[in-house]
Amino acid sequence: MDVWSIIGWGGSALVVLSLLQTRILRLRVLNLVGCVILVGFNAVVGVWPMVGMNAVLAVINVVHLWRLLRHRHDEKEYQVLQVDESDEYLGYILDRHQKEITRFNPGFTPGTSQYAFLVQHGDRTVGVVLAHDAGDGRAQIDLDYAVPKYRDFTPGEFVYRRSDVFTDRGFRQVLASPRMRDSTPYLKNLGFHRDGDNLVLNL
Repeated sequence: MDVWSIIGWGGSALVVLSLLQTRILRLRVLNLVGCVILVGFNAVVGVWPMVGMNAVLAVINVVHLWRLLRHRHDEKEYQVLQVDESDEYLGYILDRHQKEITRFNPGFTPGTSQYAFLVQHGDRTVGVVLAHDAGDGRAQIDLDYAVPKYRDFTPGEFVYRRSDVFTDRGFRQVLASPRMRDSTPYLKNLGFHRDGDNLVLNL
């Protein structure tokens, strides 16, 4: 197999792989790279209809990526809603994603939190944050979960940084859940820092 055949098959594999992604951002990036590779490959072998199609798809991906990244931290695009922990819709979300929640949050037990927040993107629920009062003006996070499609967009930041849901209740700090220790890069991006054995965010 010559080099150009390898490049062509590689580009096709990337396009197929992109369609298997659950995260929107990753899907668009992989699809864009695959399309760009296939534009070059088909131009070399002279298959111009495929050049045109992949060029158009690449442009579509660029537009979607620009829109996604432009609104990634836009407060107008996301809303934080407080609900009761016994809320039926919250229970539905937790049940629907139970396997993944258990996978990333072993030991999490629903029904033990005092505060429950849904992160909405339009009419879609893209994240859930559950917490309880740990005393001394600290809120202890019990669960910080984002649905797979929006995991690259850190919807939790709209609870911690871009809303007053904790400060309005008298909290001065947020403690990360011990189950989130493997999410240190995510937590550091949100402003959490180490304080003894805890990862803490000052509000």
